[in-house]
Amino acid sequence: MDHSAQVRQYDFTVATKTEVARGIWRMEIAAPELAARLRPGQFVNIAVPGDPSQIVRVPLSFAYADADRGTVELVFAAVGDGTRRLAALEAGEGSTVLGPCGHGWRFPEAGRVLLVAGGVGAPPVVAAGRELAKKDVPFTAVLGAQTADKLWGVPELEELGAQVVVTTDDGSRGVHGFTTQPAAELLATGEYTLVMTCGPNPMMAGIAKAAHEAGVACQASLERMMTCGFGACHTCNVAMAAGGYKFCCTDGPVFDAEEVAW
Repeated sequence: MDHSAQVRQYDFTVATKTEVARGIWRMEIAAPELAARLRPGQFVNIAVPGDPSQIVRVPLSFAYADADRGTVELVFAAVGDGTRRLAALEAGEGSTVLGPCGHGWRFPEAGRVLLVAGGVGAPPVVAAGRELAKKDVPFTAVLGAQTADKLWGVPELEELGAQVVVTTDDGSRGVHGFTTQPAAELLATGEYTLVMTCGPNPMMAGIAKAAHEAGVACQASLERMMTCGFGACHTCNVAMAAGGYKFCCTDGPVFDAEEVAW
């Protein structure tokens, strides 16, 4: 299947922008055709204006695609040159965006789901929560961050009816530690039929192990250097447990955790 045939370039303008946590920005972009096509767990690739020497686009997951309003909600950390320049865009300014990129979450019609996100892995997990709520599939969430002031996504998930367990590396809010321990404890209850996780690779490896030990299916949204976004540059290889590699940008970013060589 030619995945690149599905990817299109769209113009966008910034509708709203807010700093929602320390160094983390929520930006709504207006791109009606893209908003209608995006599915939870996919990503977009943005050309950020301001530096002609930077030809590489910035790949970002999204928290919500509102087809009715024609907007896409991005939540991202301003950590590198590209994301810092993106955060500097003001309402009414814009550029171009490629999408929809990759394969997103696969949703169950029943059961109970455990969502686990760490750091900037929260947006695609919040997008998953919105879709689960639409389908009336109950879910619990574990959200982790380095510190309380870098945490995003708790009210968004609580508004959907989820119980949210918070962890912070420094203990400034919620459980002192990582998401893996409370997630493993929840999985041990036997109440869950699926895990959906996104965050740092070591965290997801731990969640995948806990899900495997509990006999629960697990989907993981991976992060790699996705330079082109449609399978041409081969910089986003993911090692497979059965041998060989797949591309994060076209075969993922969501993978069955059992397939991945963690």
